[in-house]
Amino acid sequence: MGRLHLGQGREGRQQVTDSDVTGEAVDATDSDEQDGLAPVATAVLQHIVRSIVDDPEAVRVDGTEGRNRVRLEVQVGPGDLGRVIGRRGRTAQSIRTVVRAAATRDGVDVDVDFQD
Repeated sequence: MGRLHLGQGREGRQQVTDSDVTGEAVDATDSDEQDGLAPVATAVLQHIVRSIVDDPEAVRVDGTEGRNRVRLEVQVGPGDLGRVIGRRGRTAQSIRTVVRAAATRDGVDVDVDFQD
């Protein structure tokens, strides 16, 4: 599993990259898992959720475009949904807040939904 790195990109802007097993940095926007709707927000969401769950390989994030918004749907493995939602939904709400902040980089508004 890769690690998410924040570093300075060209023009002094912060850039999100995903390192593969060999340690080479791969641009998150070029990843096969990104669908182009909100690549930074999707990469941040995947990283956060994969770090919380027991089975990070089962995490899947799908994006759909709606009216002026991108909807990111997160699917996790069996038994991991409770971990992602947290007590009284606090973990899920915190994830939504961070991902919405990351989506400003993409210039879009996002909604994050957690699927069973």
